[in-house]
Amino acid sequence: MSVAPVQSGSVLGDIATGAHQAQHRPRVVILGAGFGGLNAAMALRRAPVEVTLIDRRNYHLFQPLLYQVATAGLSPAQVAMPIRRILSRQLNATVLMDKVEAVDTTARYVVTGSRRIPYDYLIVATGARHTYFGNDTWADHAPGLKTITDATAIRARILSAFEQAEVTDDPHFRRKLLTFAVVGGGPTGVELAGAIAELSRRTIVHDFRRIDSSSARVVLVEAGERILPAMPPCLSRKAQRQLERLGVEVVLGNAVAGCHESGVRLANGTEIGSACILWAAGVMASRAAKWIGAAADRAGRVIVDERLNPPGHDEIFVIGDTASVMDAAGRPIPGVAPAAKQMGRYAADAIRGDMAGRRSAPFRYRDYGNLATIGRKAAVADFGKAKLSGYPAWLAWNFAHLWFLVGFRNRLVVFLDWAVAYVRNDRAARLITGQHET
Repeated sequence: MSVAPVQSGSVLGDIATGAHQAQHRPRVVILGAGFGGLNAAMALRRAPVEVTLIDRRNYHLFQPLLYQVATAGLSPAQVAMPIRRILSRQLNATVLMDKVEAVDTTARYVVTGSRRIPYDYLIVATGARHTYFGNDTWADHAPGLKTITDATAIRARILSAFEQAEVTDDPHFRRKLLTFAVVGGGPTGVELAGAIAELSRRTIVHDFRRIDSSSARVVLVEAGERILPAMPPCLSRKAQRQLERLGVEVVLGNAVAGCHESGVRLANGTEIGSACILWAAGVMASRAAKWIGAAADRAGRVIVDERLNPPGHDEIFVIGDTASVMDAAGRPIPGVAPAAKQMGRYAADAIRGDMAGRRSAPFRYRDYGNLATIGRKAAVADFGKAKLSGYPAWLAWNFAHLWFLVGFRNRLVVFLDWAVAYVRNDRAARLITGQHET
């Protein structure tokens, strides 16, 4: 693969300095600072390239723990870190907080809200957002969980429901306030439902005088025949039993037909009255496929080849939740953090190999296992031949997530918070902030 330099001097002037032009160092532009994009940038730290990392936010977010922010277990600063701080010592990396609007794959530059940024190699790692399967009006009543803003808004919604229940004299409205409906039985839905049940039955059970928070109803709705469908059926059953022991009602084989201010309507006509509906039922990839003019699957993910390139563009790599990738057995690679990190490092290695005149071997995903936590000492873990549940799986989940957190300080603070929460049955971040304060 030969890389043609961008010819427009005005375009170069937008981002590259005169020294960079003189050295003719290849320019690698990375879109997105999630697990994939950040690992690609760090893997290029010693490569003779100029790296430009673009994200519309100034922080890297550890999404697997975002549900703990939403359920008052952790504060936002414990699951996020400024991108500039992470890459501050990487002299060949430039960080831009900007929003991508388009990509010109012919002239090879990225268009943002403020500039055009040329590239010789492009890594697209823009992740995914939640989708309502064509029913976008449901978003007002059933928020999803993808950003810190989502998490703090959900936290405020959950805690406000208990506060309003404490002051109302209407028993029907109180029951609605104390009913929490979680839509989607994947890891996020399971973890949210379990955390809300623990919050109501253990953490705040002594905080109120007029209501019994332990009477709160938590309903997990899944359209499929079992929760955690990516896990073996035996672990799905164990996870369901652990949820039910916490008091969560699990509704299977029943899709949501409507979300409104009064609650959830299921396909079979059942109405679940709830003032707090949370959406964890599906994701849609970013608009990357449109930016680069590539084919996409039903979820909007770019269909790439075995080297993570869209057809006809060996200089572009699409990774993480943005890419539709198959493993060696022809199965879709899951949209999880380890997969995105592996893809990011692979893209960096492929770029270094191309610069040296070597063609990279096909990407091979190494599956380290699948984990989901339900609550205190309750989790499931699939490590292939080893399948764990209960306390051993919960320990494995805790250590794995501490390991993947970015930054020693975050690991230490989260570990200490978890230790205190375990001993005292407490959640320290029970703050209602934002628009709920007015």
